[in-house]
Amino acid sequence: MSSNYEAAGRFGRSTDTAANAPDHATMIRAGLTGGLAGGVIIWIYEAIVWVGIQHLLPLAGIPRNATGLVFGKQVQEDLGIAAYFLGTGIHFFFALLWGVGFAYLWPHFRRRGYEATLVALFYAVVIWIVMHAAIMVATTSHPDYFDPMVVIGGFMSHFFYTVPLALIVKQRLANG
Repeated sequence: MSSNYEAAGRFGRSTDTAANAPDHATMIRAGLTGGLAGGVIIWIYEAIVWVGIQHLLPLAGIPRNATGLVFGKQVQEDLGIAAYFLGTGIHFFFALLWGVGFAYLWPHFRRRGYEATLVALFYAVVIWIVMHAAIMVATTSHPDYFDPMVVIGGFMSHFFYTVPLALIVKQRLANG
């Protein structure tokens, strides 16, 4: 018996060699698909929770929210209707970018036997911290990121982004 077979049997996971690793185009497509789905689902979550339950903003405020976070509330107001288009572009640009990032990370964690949803929970926290640290550098017009409600709400919304992302990437890269 080979040592790879023994290791796979002993730990209940298959080995993944470079020969059967997914190619770059497959990983990019999986990340874009998962990122797009996650970007839509996070907006559904925000519509239900932030708008419907918590009344934090109007439904129409969701697409332009990213404009205010990146450039400040004053720029968001000054842009008028253009803030909706810019905010939507920012939102989906980062949703797609983080999706491709996850698709490139996923094979590493899959080889080590981790479940995609577990990785997604940690990925959500990491991307929330990175994105909001960048927002704090970009503008002073942002929510209080030391407020526990803002942190918990941010993590929750990002879970609704990363879990569907991870499941789609996992499924799309299953044979790769």
